[in-house]
Amino acid sequence: MTRNTTVLLILIIILFGACSGYEKLLKSGDVEAKYESGMKYYEEGNYLRAATLFSQIIPRLKGTARAEELDYLNAKCHYEMGDYVMAGHYFKEFVRTYFSSPRAEEADFMGAYCYYKLNSRVELDQTNTYNAINAFSLFKTKFPYSERIPEADTYIKEMQEKLVEKSYINAKLYYDLEKYKASIVAISNSLMDYPDTKYREELLYLKLRSVYLMATQSVSLKQLERFQDTVDEYYSFIDEFPESKYAKEAERIYNESSSFLAKSN
Repeated sequence: MTRNTTVLLILIIILFGACSGYEKLLKSGDVEAKYESGMKYYEEGNYLRAATLFSQIIPRLKGTARAEELDYLNAKCHYEMGDYVMAGHYFKEFVRTYFSSPRAEEADFMGAYCYYKLNSRVELDQTNTYNAINAFSLFKTKFPYSERIPEADTYIKEMQEKLVEKSYINAKLYYDLEKYKASIVAISNSLMDYPDTKYREELLYLKLRSVYLMATQSVSLKQLERFQDTVDEYYSFIDEFPESKYAKEAERIYNESSSFLAKSN
């Protein structure tokens, strides 16, 4: 038997023994052994085994001095494993159960941060983005003197900007699809929800174009009213952005709309 083969065999035996010991521990009723092994696995970064052992003994240690520590570490295990759904759930449960705990502030922040980690690309559903904003806002209310307030503000601002972008993309989509009536509604809603959006100039211009294009495609009975709406939108746009990069095209739309109204009159 070569030296390499011997070393490999020893490693296999050690690994098998370790696995065998862990499996036996899972099946045993020794709470103390599970607690000590769980803490050891946690310190080593083996969060899956630690969480598995913690989940077995937490119900049996409720109301004891160790319960608070185990509930918190169990939440941390799931967070470290990237299971943000369960981690967020356990952090929220921790705060609800141990609201006076020195760990409550950190757990509350981490619960909000789990929502942040779950928020999706801007093109997708933003439920977790809203949840994260609400959770961080609630954290600020509950812990107004926390050192993590600036961090929470940073995350809130980042996610609010994502919602602004999401609103802009949705509004522009209707315009790109040439659904101008829906575009006007979507743009108006976006501007109402986010009046200070960085896309304001473009959205107002797209609204002007949507009103104009809808007028050009309307039946004759509706054209007079809709070209008048176009003129009104032009004044709103140019009054707010007189030096806009869209000013030349906006003026062309205004001139054509005014010409139609003059002929109609």
